[in-house]
Amino acid sequence: MTSTSTPDPTPRALPVLDQDAITAVEERLAVHDVQLLCGTVVDPAGVIRAKAVPVARTGAFHVGGMGASPSWNVFCTDNAIAFRPGFGVVGDLRLRADLTALRVLEGGLAWAPTEMTTQDGTPAPVCTRGLLRRAQAGLEERGIVARVGAELEFVVTERVGHPWNAYGLGPLLDLEAFVQELLAALAAAGLPVEQVHAEYGAGQLELSLPPADPLAAADGVVLARTLAGRVARRHDLAVSFSPLPFADGAGNGAHLHLSLHRDDRPLFSGGDGPHGLTREGGAAIGGIVAGLADLIGVFSGSVLSPHRLQPGYWSGAFACWGLENREAAVRLCAATPGNPHGASVELKCIDPSANPYLAAAALLGLAADGVDRGLPLPQEVAVNPAEVPGTARLPAGQAAVLAALEASPLAERLLGPDIRTALLAVRHHERETYGDADVAGVAERFRFTWSV
Repeated sequence: MTSTSTPDPTPRALPVLDQDAITAVEERLAVHDVQLLCGTVVDPAGVIRAKAVPVARTGAFHVGGMGASPSWNVFCTDNAIAFRPGFGVVGDLRLRADLTALRVLEGGLAWAPTEMTTQDGTPAPVCTRGLLRRAQAGLEERGIVARVGAELEFVVTERVGHPWNAYGLGPLLDLEAFVQELLAALAAAGLPVEQVHAEYGAGQLELSLPPADPLAAADGVVLARTLAGRVARRHDLAVSFSPLPFADGAGNGAHLHLSLHRDDRPLFSGGDGPHGLTREGGAAIGGIVAGLADLIGVFSGSVLSPHRLQPGYWSGAFACWGLENREAAVRLCAATPGNPHGASVELKCIDPSANPYLAAAALLGLAADGVDRGLPLPQEVAVNPAEVPGTARLPAGQAAVLAALEASPLAERLLGPDIRTALLAVRHHERETYGDADVAGVAERFRFTWSV
């Protein structure tokens, strides 16, 4: 008899493993001679921060967690602290390692994402991975399963070789030893890569990760960045995940691809709407497009983000959608033989200064909002949006981006007041401190802020 049962939906809080399961993890680490477990958290400014424990403390890192001041959530990109009520010197949070997502890396190191809880184990409202967990669970409770694929653009510095040709083979071969070792490290950690290529900008590469459930996809982004930095060090190189590593160079994107299914049926294909969109798929796109202006501070909110998010940069500077339209913020990739994963939408306006958990949660939240409200599919933009009068440009300039985020009831509902407060605090500090500074100096100051 074939079982028709389905897996339990994603829990809304990080479960506590029983002792047998923890012991099994510890035995696995011992087999691989792991000495150190590194647990990461991504703060509202998009910076990867970490605590590490000797492997003997693996169980403690998972069950009780390691301490972190609430001020961790208002650490700024320049290491200043944007204190706010509730984010100060009083109190303590715990970082709990998710051992179900643990990866063994080479060289005696293991990695796991962490989630923030209060001292009594309650999920902390400011935890961005927890927010994504709840957003994923919320969709599943609606009967919708989401898959997210991520693209990572980054610039490798101190490269020598012949001149860079965009998407060329020569530039990729110049970095062949680094790329091959990085791919091997990713494979050893259990993180597959779908493609790698030389991007448009000098020294710029792109890795594409396959679709996964949203929580695993965001974890994959953090792990891939971690391994890229680790491998680069061995080659006396550095990698930059800044939105604008060099003032006169290309910007880095961090695009997310989203697919949605209900009862194993895709929402972005098989329907009677444009390009096969179903009614719910069109409503999801409508929710994303309608909410982008309010939430762009989540996706591209740093002081360097406006220098990338401009018309003509293929960065998605316009709040619209279109089939394979690379200037639209939402690019529909239809179900065709050339798209083996099926139909998806790509959000192009995300850059690497965004917290990947928060960005994915916001994307799911906007799609769910569109479905819940039954929003109509907006008019498609089938040409360069800059050529269409009246096409809405996303807020330009960090001041306008933050003002939109601050004034938005939708942002408060999707993010929660704690996360929105922390995000606004760190971004306002950037604007007030660096908003009027020379862009070349700011690009240099933050070139490696979002790297490890």
